[in-house]
Amino acid sequence: QVQLVESGGGLVQAGGSLRLSCAASGSIFSINGMGWYRQAPGKQRELVAGFTSGGSTVYADSVKGRFTISRDNAKNTVYLQMSSLKPEDTAVYYCHARIATMGGRESGYDYWGQGTQVTVSS
Repeated sequence: QVQLVESGGGLVQAGGSLRLSCAASGSIFSINGMGWYRQAPGKQRELVAGFTSGGSTVYADSVKGRFTISRDNAKNTVYLQMSSLKPEDTAVYYCHARIATMGGRESGYDYWGQGTQVTVSS
């Protein structure tokens, strides 16, 4: 089975920076997509940034120019560098990946990290 383990959340003042990490482990055959979502209280979970299976990146309009997604394929790890943070960025951030496992269906399955709290104070 696959696990996604997140780290890097915390409390930061507006204008500050944080870097989130998400490492995938387990019987991984291929990672077909990987990215970050967030969910604030009373809000639906939304895509923040992600890699498509083709390697291109996609960002929510609200974070363009401030957040950067990157990856280390050798470590099966994706990062989210968050700069110029705003109070409205406060949310639980979740790593997501579409992963095909050894012996599993070729199209893969959706996996989610445990979530990490990001709080931006004003």
